[in-house]
Amino acid sequence: MAVWDDLVGQERVAEQLAAAARDADALVTTHAAGGPDPDASSMTHAWLFTGPPGSGRATAARAFAAALQCVSPDRALGGVPGCGFCDGCHTSLVGTHADVEIIRTDLLSIGVKETRELVRRAQLSPAGGRWQVIVMEDADRLTEGAGNVLLKAVEEPAPRTVWLLCAPSLEDVLPTIRSRCRHLTLRTPPVEAVADVLVRRDGIDPQIAAAAARATQGHIDRARRLATDEGARARRAVVLKLPLRVDDVGGCLRAAQELIDAAGEDAKQVAEEVDVKETEEMKAALGGGQGGRMPRGTAGVMKDLEERQKRRKTRTQRDSLDLALTDLTAFYRDVLTLQLRARTALANEDVRDSVERIARDTTPERTLRRIEAVLACREALDRNVAPLLAVEAMTMALRD
Repeated sequence: MAVWDDLVGQERVAEQLAAAARDADALVTTHAAGGPDPDASSMTHAWLFTGPPGSGRATAARAFAAALQCVSPDRALGGVPGCGFCDGCHTSLVGTHADVEIIRTDLLSIGVKETRELVRRAQLSPAGGRWQVIVMEDADRLTEGAGNVLLKAVEEPAPRTVWLLCAPSLEDVLPTIRSRCRHLTLRTPPVEAVADVLVRRDGIDPQIAAAAARATQGHIDRARRLATDEGARARRAVVLKLPLRVDDVGGCLRAAQELIDAAGEDAKQVAEEVDVKETEEMKAALGGGQGGRMPRGTAGVMKDLEERQKRRKTRTQRDSLDLALTDLTAFYRDVLTLQLRARTALANEDVRDSVERIARDTTPERTLRRIEAVLACREALDRNVAPLLAVEAMTMALRD
């Protein structure tokens, strides 16, 4: 299976990346034979992958990284780099290749310190691969200072270094950085393509796969989680009941609190799965061991770990809350679809009765105001407004 097979519904992008991988392969081969240096060629050293959530930005970047490191002997016979089977492809895709650095964060931002370390690494020659590849899956989380640190590395890259940046949109990246990158835009995958992937690769029942793909509007990871995680389905069911519970002030406040509690439960679950193991591993590394007394001078390290875990919990809670708001937006989008008699398929076919009830009892103008209220809540959360206050303001606005 070629690395491009994971790019669901992105045929045009796959073609562009495959062509670039062929050019990159030719450059390395020419340079090894004593030809022109790759730095003097037309090889693009910085790429920016943008697209809506679920479009597969990081998947595309990883596939391209694998193709750049492909060592399949078929290349010499005219084969396209990115076979998916050779050691270069496999280790790149699973994240163990020595010359492919995958950067993702579970915190709210990527700071200057982390970025400087990346820039230092980017100046090194490949240890054994064909290129030094830096994949930054959350380039939109770079602070302004970190972006300025990254700028110089993108402006003056090492001869065999390639930067692959991922962000939701161009506006999420500093203009000075995006102007120095080749830009690829990914689209939301078709619902049918997502359902097909869930059936073929995950062995999910076709009906469940179709319902999950439709409910998540083509978001691959969310569809897979919804199809396989009973807890995710239960949380979504709670969100979709909210429009029927905001008839009075008390109902609005209770619904807001339930959304916050559900997001907090998600964050707690992640903490239980990750934080305990991470803490024990850190203690063992510092010489404390399980139940042992920590050596002197390690309190600061443990405190830094606790702060990092706290920030991760905050991001997890906000991501979970944003996911709930996305489901709520889809619900009102379905209401508007029925009110306008559009031919678009409903995302929430499983709660059609609720959608039809709201559509009968309200007008398209009120539905649009409600969608705007949900979007305003998401913007407030981005501005670090207290989550409970932002959600309470939204549920009160949904009454109107």
